[in-house]
Parts: sequence; C-alpha cells; structure tokens
Amino acid sequence: MEADDAALRAYYERGMERERLSDGRGDLGPLYHLLDRAERVRALRECARIVRPGGPVLAAAITRWAARIDGMLRERFYLKYPAAVYLVDEIDRTGMMPPLQEGAFTAFCHRPGELREELGEAGLEVADLVSVEGPAFILGDLDARMADPVDRSIALEVARAIERVPELVGFGPHLIATGIRP
Repeated sequence: MEADDAALRAYYERGMERERLSDGRGDLGPLYHLLDRAERVRALRECARIVRPGGPVLAAAITRWAARIDGMLRERFYLKYPAAVYLVDEIDRTGMMPPLQEGAFTAFCHRPGELREELGEAGLEVADLVSVEGPAFILGDLDARMADPVDRSIALEVARAIERVPELVGFGPHLIATGIRP
C-alpha cells in the first residue's frame, strides 16, 4: 500500500476488522465502512494485487435490506430509535445507512449485484456470493430450534438450499463474496 493512497489508508484507519494472510493465499475484508464505490473498488484492487494468482479475496457486505428486515422487523429498532422509521426508505434507495446513535458507524449497504460488479471492476472473478445468515436469522425462536436436532437439521437444510438463489441472497443481513484473482 502506498502511503499517499488516501482511499486505501482510509480503509485501514477506519478500524476495519480486516485480516490479511501474510503468505498471499487470501485476503478478507468488510466493505461496508467504505462509503464511496471508488474506495471500495480500490480496496478490492489492492486485495487482488497482494493475493497470489488463483487466490481468493473474501468481501463482506451488509445487504441493502438489512435495516428494514433485521433492524426494523426483527430487532424493532424503531422502539429504541424512532428516527429509524423515517430513514429506512432512504437506506433502501441509496444504500447509505447513517448512524442511529452517538458513536455508531455509517455504512454502505449493497445489493448483491452491486457487490458482484465491484469485485469484477477490481479485476476479480466472482466465484461465489452467499447470504451469511440465511432466512432463519429472522426466527424469534432460532436458539431453541438450533438446540433440537430435527429443527436444526431443517433450518440448516433450508439455509443451504437457498443461500445462493439470486432472488433471495439479499434477504439476510450480510453477504460474503468470493473473488478469485485470475
């Protein structure tokens, strides 16, 4: 990383939970703290540069509908943060999620296609794009279901069956994309 590269320096300075494998086998990083598309693509290009040919770059993203489905429907953020009711349409439209409280972070929320495009623009071949949590995250009794062997088996089977379905991949709050350096 060059010292005068402001976008990449910002990537590291923003406290990202980023891990780089020192032997060039892979790179992992969340993109949601990078608000500008050009910054995200530059960060992905840097990851592609340092990973060996054929190596993976894993990119984590918050989905565009996380605020509405996870925040509003499941977590009921509107009870603690009444302003959230007025922000959710804008988040859906623009992808920009402002902080809901003092000390919270601003995030960019991706549509699955946007994440694919950004990896491609960075010179990576998208090998996979999955929903991290799957639809079971919204269940109020998920802990109980995961404790029961039959319920757990069904919940995991449903998640596996639809984690890559293009029409559903954005339903969960987080995405992981795997890009391969050619």
